[in-house]
Amino acid sequence: MSYLISNVPHFKCWVRREFTCNHQDYHGEFLHAMAFAVNTIPDRSLSFQVVFTGCEIDMEGGPEENVHGGAMWARMPIQALVADVPVDDWAEPMEDHLCQPWDCESRHHSVIVMDRVSSSPWLCKIDNDFYTGKYLFTVDYTDSDIADDPAQHKQSHVLYLLDAGKWTGNIVALPNNRVRATSPALWRTGDGAPDFTPSQWIHSAESHESYLDPSVTFNNLYSDGSQARNNKKKNKK
Repeated sequence: MSYLISNVPHFKCWVRREFTCNHQDYHGEFLHAMAFAVNTIPDRSLSFQVVFTGCEIDMEGGPEENVHGGAMWARMPIQALVADVPVDDWAEPMEDHLCQPWDCESRHHSVIVMDRVSSSPWLCKIDNDFYTGKYLFTVDYTDSDIADDPAQHKQSHVLYLLDAGKWTGNIVALPNNRVRATSPALWRTGDGAPDFTPSQWIHSAESHESYLDPSVTFNNLYSDGSQARNNKKKNKK
């Protein structure tokens, strides 16, 4: 279980340059980078460790000198990142609550690539419209009141948007109730709102009253059942 920062499957991206100068300048400009680690801080959006590649010098109209290649930036917000994919126009910025509807729930987290649902596009519900997205990885949280509450827990599925109009290419982090995984060979993708209600229950074997009875607790492969039989004889007397 990681605390605060974890490696992630690295991905190439573009960083909105205004994020590198306190939003005071360079709006509409981008620096090429590679994201390779993620930070989770409660009540904030996901943020990333990035290393700048200097590849923008190869672009038409790009800078003549490579002054950024190899420089790193810690905790770059997810809102700053745009996937390095072919697009007609640069993706427009997204508001925080659209890019990641739920903030990080804990500093304790795990990062996993869910292989079974990673190959096909996902459907992403953002601002009441559906867009396709390419799944990258998932961040899951624990060890906080919110993260361990079955009715409140949220995962952060990190994707970049495809065919999303002005948002195409943006990196987003969405919970389960904002996405559908697709896989035509394995299941039929549903349509409409799933008939789900968040569970309020916590399931635990050891909280059951039967654990007060040793004959139940220790009735395992190595028990011959004699203790249970003795208890039954006592109850008959």
